[in-house]
Amino acid sequence: MKNNKPTLVILAAGIGSRYGGLKQLDTFTPEGDTIIDFSIYDALEAGFGKFVFIIRKSIEKEFRAEIDPKLAGKAEVEYVFQEIDKVPQKYFNPDRVKPYGTGHAMLMAKDAVTENFAIINADDFYGREAFVEMAEYLQSIDKNSHDFSMMAYLLKNTISEHGFVSRGECAVDEKGFLTNVVERTHIETMDGVLKRKDDHGNFIPIDENTVVSMNFWGFTPKCFEYTEELFDTFLEENAGNLKSEYFIPLIVNGYLENGTGSVKVLTSDAKWFGVTYKEDKESVQKEIQALKQEEIYPKHLW
Repeated sequence: MKNNKPTLVILAAGIGSRYGGLKQLDTFTPEGDTIIDFSIYDALEAGFGKFVFIIRKSIEKEFRAEIDPKLAGKAEVEYVFQEIDKVPQKYFNPDRVKPYGTGHAMLMAKDAVTENFAIINADDFYGREAFVEMAEYLQSIDKNSHDFSMMAYLLKNTISEHGFVSRGECAVDEKGFLTNVVERTHIETMDGVLKRKDDHGNFIPIDENTVVSMNFWGFTPKCFEYTEELFDTFLEENAGNLKSEYFIPLIVNGYLENGTGSVKVLTSDAKWFGVTYKEDKESVQKEIQALKQEEIYPKHLW
């Protein structure tokens, strides 16, 4: 028996420091479409039934004004908030400016999620086929299991020409399951060679065909059981670090290391593109325009 329609959780609380503004609500077409619009459109077509937006209180009004009219009558919508004070009191540091990262953001959605769910970045364009593939997998999985998943992309297809990017470097076994994921926070092309920064700040080559995560994960609600425990450990270990971030790969590796969960690596023919820097915007606009001209998307999504 299939589960109820899966939920899509969208990470939209980022500050966009490298982009230089609120890229979650930036428009990319003459019709005023944001990148989120295409993810929502594709997810609706693929069968997702609820949308949970993780945002900051400071952008709630403009976010709701942008999103609510589009989804009215089409799907359930809920907003949750990621703020620096959403931590146990003993760990709260008023000097912290940056949110605690994607893993902390996902934790904020715990009470809003009751079905199997996918989680994505607000500023990445994942492609229709990726949402179809993920939705089908989520609907085939028991929501009381620890059978997780991720949508895989090749590193060479996810690089910005305008600076460094952060990617989850994945190790995959012969059966197509993830064995390890490491958040690489600095990957860029240097003298024609793709390189990543290691723990000591040195640059070392990284294969362009490396499988990477673009933060398109599939989970069951059971994932939250261990996530809180891991977050407490993370806060304890990073108490004095104002820039430390609790990434989703830390959660995934926790499950893989203790043997309680598995992560199926999904692939599709979908083409990814996204905006890390302001200079990325023009190429993304051209990609989207081409998709509309090919009538993969209607001129007016809503």
